[in-house]
Amino acid sequence: MATPHLFQPLHLRSIKVRNRVVISPMCQYSAHEGHLDDWHSVHLGRFATGGAGIVFTEATAVQKGGRITHGCPGLWCDSQIPGHARVAQFARRNGAVPAIQLAHAGRKGGMQRPWFGNGPLNADDHARGDMPWTPVGPSAVPVAEGWPVPHALSQQDIDALIADFVTAARRALVAGYQIAEVHGAHGYLLHSFLSPLSNLRTDGYGGDLAGRMRLALEVTQAVRDVWPDDLPLFFRTSAVDGTPEGWSLDDTVILATELKRIGVDVMDCSSSGIAGSATAGAATKRQPGFQVPYAERVRRDAQITTMAVGLITHPQQAEDILAQGRADLIAIGREALVNPMWALHAAATLGADTDFRTWPEQSGWWLASRQKTSEFYEPDA
Repeated sequence: MATPHLFQPLHLRSIKVRNRVVISPMCQYSAHEGHLDDWHSVHLGRFATGGAGIVFTEATAVQKGGRITHGCPGLWCDSQIPGHARVAQFARRNGAVPAIQLAHAGRKGGMQRPWFGNGPLNADDHARGDMPWTPVGPSAVPVAEGWPVPHALSQQDIDALIADFVTAARRALVAGYQIAEVHGAHGYLLHSFLSPLSNLRTDGYGGDLAGRMRLALEVTQAVRDVWPDDLPLFFRTSAVDGTPEGWSLDDTVILATELKRIGVDVMDCSSSGIAGSATAGAATKRQPGFQVPYAERVRRDAQITTMAVGLITHPQQAEDILAQGRADLIAIGREALVNPMWALHAAATLGADTDFRTWPEQSGWWLASRQKTSEFYEPDA
């Protein structure tokens, strides 16, 4: 039997990924002053033992003011490296490739954790110790009515931002991550520069498409320059804003082409988020695989490796996306919260592993033994 596409290895520069299952970055809002703790080690570690090929640590701020909430992790200081190192090293010991998403929240920075309301910080948050800070963006345009007006970045601010992305990338490398992803989606800082809905600048970082892409390209080039040549670099994009006057899929293809030219290996194709809360729903109706067409178009037209994400929940669904050449990697998010062993169960469902040989040995041998000795076990005829 041929190996299912979902469980065929993928080579990205010098890295061999054991399968095409990627755990998408999922914010936990549970860091302390930007430091990862035991929650993150257990949360992310279970995906590595669950068989995923790549495990992403959530959006990690390159500046203290670049966090989404007070509970978001960072790599703006050296003391944050050890927490990341525990996560990265555990993933590697268990066969997964550790990856990190480097981010700046931009004008969405300094908001409530979702379970406290998912909006601007208020008096109740202040009483908990979550004090506000001034968010930043391309222009003095708030995310929505009632949200703080961001400070429009100056050239000096932009220079410092790029330098901080570089320093964070270096810290990520020290921690042991093998993949870095630049976060350019969901209304955060780089996306807000890309979109004409939020970028009203008239200098070299605004105006036409080339001007609005400039910061994303400069940040990515700076990260690529310090990220080793033998390690892959991803870029997450919101492929569409979801409104006719916003960022479009045609724009994304142009951006992907430029990113490929400067050394990006994979386009991670999400969508929407330019307005509203950090976890606002997509403008497109949510249905199984609703964002796959973005990965398919970018893959075809920009000739770049792509990752599909968004309501991909079933093994055969993921297999079909790959078999049809619509994407190269499958990102699993909330479904992995339901089932951290999703990749291993998918291997069984698709016939890639029917005897638990790819499971961690600490559990695989128990399960194989049960299968051979239990009443429901049916030996081959």
